[in-house]
Amino acid sequence: MDIGSTRHERVGWYFYDWANSAFSTTVVTVFLGPFLTTVAEVAAGCGVGADDCDRYVYPLGIRVAVGSYYPYLVALSVLLTVIVLPVIGAVADRTARKKWLLGAAAFTGAGATMAMGFVTGGRYLLGGVLFVLANVSFGASVVVYHSFLPQLAGPDDRDAVSSRGWAIGYLGGGLLLALNLVALSTLDDGTDQRTLDLARWSIVSAGVWWAAFTLLPLRRLRSRPPLAGPAGGNLLTDGFRQLGRTVRGLRAYPLTLFFLLAFLVYNDGVQTVIALASQYGTEELHLESGTLVVTILMVQFLAFGGSLALGGLARRIGAWKTVLLSLVLWTGVILAAFRLPERAPLPFMLLGACIGIVLGGSQALSRSLFAQLIPAGKEAEYFGFYEISDRGTSWLGPLAFGLVYQVTSSYRLGLVSLLAFFVVGFLLLLAVPMRRAILAAGNTPPRLL
Repeated sequence: MDIGSTRHERVGWYFYDWANSAFSTTVVTVFLGPFLTTVAEVAAGCGVGADDCDRYVYPLGIRVAVGSYYPYLVALSVLLTVIVLPVIGAVADRTARKKWLLGAAAFTGAGATMAMGFVTGGRYLLGGVLFVLANVSFGASVVVYHSFLPQLAGPDDRDAVSSRGWAIGYLGGGLLLALNLVALSTLDDGTDQRTLDLARWSIVSAGVWWAAFTLLPLRRLRSRPPLAGPAGGNLLTDGFRQLGRTVRGLRAYPLTLFFLLAFLVYNDGVQTVIALASQYGTEELHLESGTLVVTILMVQFLAFGGSLALGGLARRIGAWKTVLLSLVLWTGVILAAFRLPERAPLPFMLLGACIGIVLGGSQALSRSLFAQLIPAGKEAEYFGFYEISDRGTSWLGPLAFGLVYQVTSSYRLGLVSLLAFFVVGFLLLLAVPMRRAILAAGNTPPRLL
């Protein structure tokens, strides 16, 4: 079903996933945590890699352990994200220049990432401010980006379009990460300072990639008149007012809220597996870093194929059934990870391959399913709440994992605690009457669910 978009415009939309995935993969997943921790060590007077020092920094006079600095920054950026994203969504739905709002958020985040080139010596405060700005801008741009989906594809095409975008994102993120890892392996002379410099420029490269490839969607995407009507006065203050109206109006769509609850639960399990896989591999399975790097790259590229494969399956049996099937597969992944032998790279990599196949599809189809549950004209607002469910609650799984480990001193039992997120998420999603929920939002259900 064509709703006024062209293949030219849809390809442009796909490439924003290609552009921004460089930040989430190269910066957040691999390089930034160790980089900022090392910069904080230098600020604490430790020197690169040294241990004989106080190992505390004092941002704004607050005593912070060097190892806690980056996690605290992540927590702060998540808190700001929870505040900012719904407002950005409300603004985006009430402006006819939505793609320029996307560009403003993207270039702000990319600029902050490129400015990491100035984080030298012990400039940990500068690095922290730039990371928080980049991470919040990333979330804001993704909200606006998601909100284009209902305008680009009708109910029966939305799963395929969402899956292609997610697949291309994994391919782009994996390609830049591979290039940076090749540079690291060929240019690193083994000294701590050279490793730190290469990490810094790898981070900068992600900002350049993000900014450069954002130009393609900005050229191809078309801003449309807002269905919610233009803002009555100041766009920002009107966005806050509209946010209040949306929060009150959410009660009229309880099935949409119920889907968000299901997504919150099972997606938290997905995000926790992604975040803790490396720690599980090193601490419990005693694998070398090279094995982990190869597995991360493999997951990125297999997620490209997995997104397309599950998107194809959704065309045959429906997206709702496909996501439910993916949660069964995620449960199998957790059970298999529990039984992985120590110091055995091949089983770990095979399990990583399974994660790659199921990862992208479950995320892409969740996005397209939620797009069916949004009242027309409120896409960006509702995707603001969706992104909060994706990012703002990502501490629940790690907390459960950490509490189980603290009591049992077993990473394996900590991993098993994540089963609850997939089982409960499956049951909640199973209980959502999708066709009735789509009709309640005023939309036309796809032929298959």
